[in-house]
Amino acid sequence: MRKVLVFLHRWFGLGLALFLFQAGLTGALIAWDHEIDGLFNPELYRAETPAGAELLSPLRLAEIVERDDPRVQVTFLPLAVEPGHALMMSVDPRKDAATGKPYELDFDQVAVNPATGEVQGRREWGAISLSRQQVMPFLYKLHYSLHLPEAGGISLGLWFMGLVAMVWFFDAFIALWISFPNRKAWKKSFAFRFDKGGYRLNFDLHRSGGVWTWLLLMPLAFTAVSMNLNREVVRPLVSAFSPLADNPFASRTQLAELAVPAVSRAKVIELGAAEGLRLELERPIGGLFYSPEFDVFGVGFYAPGNDHGDGGLGNPWLYFDGQTGAAAGSELPGRGSAGDFFMQLQFPLHSGRILGVPGRVLITLLGLVVAMLSVTGVIIWAKKRRVRVLADAKEPRGERAPASEIEIQPSA
Repeated sequence: MRKVLVFLHRWFGLGLALFLFQAGLTGALIAWDHEIDGLFNPELYRAETPAGAELLSPLRLAEIVERDDPRVQVTFLPLAVEPGHALMMSVDPRKDAATGKPYELDFDQVAVNPATGEVQGRREWGAISLSRQQVMPFLYKLHYSLHLPEAGGISLGLWFMGLVAMVWFFDAFIALWISFPNRKAWKKSFAFRFDKGGYRLNFDLHRSGGVWTWLLLMPLAFTAVSMNLNREVVRPLVSAFSPLADNPFASRTQLAELAVPAVSRAKVIELGAAEGLRLELERPIGGLFYSPEFDVFGVGFYAPGNDHGDGGLGNPWLYFDGQTGAAAGSELPGRGSAGDFFMQLQFPLHSGRILGVPGRVLITLLGLVVAMLSVTGVIIWAKKRRVRVLADAKEPRGERAPASEIEIQPSA
């Protein structure tokens, strides 16, 4: 049995190593994506406003952007502006009446000065580029999709990295099992021989490093599956055990053509405010988005600057139909069934934001651990393969590779 598990762990590990290495390093960085992005691109985040100048409302700023460039419709809009900050909104292309197809844009984010409505910068989020404006969105998208394209309406990147995470999750149980070969040797599975260095330390970093962080890496692996294969795998599985609240992105079919809302933004905000009051949501309305693919508005409740929902289970969101304004579902952290609570945990756990800044620090460290385990695992395989090759080469002369060339240890 042990030989089978060692074999599976070896080849699972080799197959996953490159992908987990990049996911670990990029995950360590994107835990601070807004902060790093702001340092690189102050024109997208900061704004000079005249002293005493009255700031335009976010709704008015969206109207200005759409008026000045009729090709775009604003699809995400913060509803409050922090002092000294630009207002960053997301846009999608409108349909070109002449061709019947969406306009081709080379940007999907626009930063405007809230006092003047002047556009300070544009970019395409997630474009394949390491330029100053694009590097952090590029790394963020690389982390979960490798920038693989869609095929037949299926995101190959999401599926591929979701399957990588799934294999990683199950392989971690195999690794834990073979890290404890017997009762007498259990202490070795927690030890680091720093004084030995070389291969012995590399082996301990891989085996003992994985053992010490196992309970933290397991949620990271599972939530990676949940984030990438939410609709396809995790949500149906959870709903089989516990009812889930209505979610328009899980229950609706994506439209063949981009929709145009019949309800105004102002009306949706009014509907959201009334429903938020009824539900006794304590946070202010912080953001509004519209999904042309599903014809759904979303109203988020959060304080300015906390759109990621640092601390706790995230921000409440209420959804409304884009044509009628009818309620279309909700996400209310801390409320609902056990299944709802489980689903609410996924992003806060994976990002570490459930614990605020300390949680993000922990995620950065775990990302580095994942990268380290990938590298040390490949080194172990390469060392053992070299010894096997040397042994096979010497065997015809009745010789074997001396044991001193590699320490005989439990595989990991």
